[in-house]
Amino acid sequence: MKRILSLIASAALVLSLCACGGSGAPSSAVSAAASSAISGAMEGKKISVMTPYLSSVTTNQMVGELQSGLEAEGASVTVIDTANDFAALASRIEDVVAARTDAIVLVSADPSQVENQLQEAFDAGIPVFGCDSGYIDGMQVNATSDNHQMGELITNYLFNDLMGGQGTVVALTHRPHPGVVKRCEAFDELLAAQKGITLITEQHVPAEQPINDAQDIVENLLTANPEKGSITAIWCGWDEPAIGATQACQEAGRDEILIVGVDGNEQAVSLIKGDTNLKATVAQNFQGMVDIVVEQMGKLFAGQTIQPGDMYAEATLITKENAG
Repeated sequence: MKRILSLIASAALVLSLCACGGSGAPSSAVSAAASSAISGAMEGKKISVMTPYLSSVTTNQMVGELQSGLEAEGASVTVIDTANDFAALASRIEDVVAARTDAIVLVSADPSQVENQLQEAFDAGIPVFGCDSGYIDGMQVNATSDNHQMGELITNYLFNDLMGGQGTVVALTHRPHPGVVKRCEAFDELLAAQKGITLITEQHVPAEQPINDAQDIVENLLTANPEKGSITAIWCGWDEPAIGATQACQEAGRDEILIVGVDGNEQAVSLIKGDTNLKATVAQNFQGMVDIVVEQMGKLFAGQTIQPGDMYAEATLITKENAG
């Protein structure tokens, strides 16, 4: 029954995000000044928004906001999801290049895994943008958070403020994702500098059903570590595993375990406000990322010069004190 309820809750959250186009903030694509500078530049442009991770709540949010923002500027947007299949993503990139799309936006995907196909886009003169993805030479702009800095922010808060530099920690990760891997690298560095904190295990959480999979993983870990205090904290590379871990701890009566995540999705923030095991997250500014992509793409199509590379949208630490 708990699996059914969890699936219903997750599906409802994804559907609500699809319906409202994101976090509830208006999908104003760019500032008034920027919009004036690029007015009409994207009218009639065919944009391919591509991701292997549309089932992820936060990726779904960004894709919805991208579609709204680009269409508000007059573009025609096609959303392509390959359901966690990078081979299919590579094939679909080849398809849109052959169809002469005007631009590609890669969302929450490591471009190095489809580098050969992206090179075909570069060779064809098709600009490629990233939204919370990595950056490789040839791309225009990747709008993202400073994921290493976010990893430092949440890990320092866990290790110092919550754990007081002592105890044991479990890490739930997904290192194929370029953003999550940078957070994991910050975790690794700060853990190595700690004398009083021991890593029990790192567990990979698949992207397909991260809430349910994390719940299963943590249930098994709690069975293997039944004594209260045997696990001090669970560090999660993004919020959905943190939600699953929280569900497992609550059902097992393990309210002493501290849990943190990253992303600031609505369900996670609600759990933080509800005084559960989930104590903190770092809210990414997904609307800010979308604004960067839309603005930079508009500038490019308007004939302006843009600076290639990563561009960062500011992130914020959320705890019970500032969760609203």
